Amino acid sequence: MNIRELLPPGLLSHHRAPANARGTWYEIRNRAADDRAIVDLYDVIGDWGIPASQFVRDLRAIDAPIIELHINSPGGMIYDGLAIYNALMDHPARVEAIVDGIAASAASWIFQAAELRSMNRHTELFIHDGLAFTIGNEQDHLAMAAQLGRLSTTIAEIYAGRAGGTVDEWRDAMRAETTYLAQAAVDVGLADETVTEDGEESNIAPRTQLVTARARAHSGKAP
Repeated sequence: MNIRELLPPGLLSHHRAPANARGTWYEIRNRAADDRAIVDLYDVIGDWGIPASQFVRDLRAIDAPIIELHINSPGGMIYDGLAIYNALMDHPARVEAIVDGIAASAASWIFQAAELRSMNRHTELFIHDGLAFTIGNEQDHLAMAAQLGRLSTTIAEIYAGRAGGTVDEWRDAMRAETTYLAQAAVDVGLADETVTEDGEESNIAPRTQLVTARARAHSGKAP
């Protein structure tokens, strides 16, 4: 396993990105032709890449009506992933996410914040229970185990909220460290569509509707 979910933030964050590394794992650019902001999230989430604090500040500066979020990430720190997820959920723009390589670990639930979730050709989505390193006595390890269980249940609630099924079922899939190929991600409800070899989308209705103020505003429906 080379994918680490580190908590609490900073526990092993002594290896930080240098000050001039801003933007090394994501890029935000505007495409004026169709009023889209393109966001590329292409590396580790958290202190090993760029902290969520920087990403969220840049995200909030976007005023385009559509955010096109491209993901190719092995995941990263749980709390940074949750902060990015919530920032996308709260942004007034319509978020359309495309997995271009892999959406693993924290990236897999950031993907769930999009109103439209697309799996590009030959892509994968990977989910697992939270991981941590603990240094300390028995009580320290027991406390970390409880925190991991709580946070893993929170992540399972995100999957269940978009894909359907129960939290316990998603925890079972997370404990099994499950990888979904593109069509399989659609089949279980973690994605809405796949992109075919000719570049066309294969549209499949979402398993559950993302119900947020943002989604209601885009659909024209009253709260």
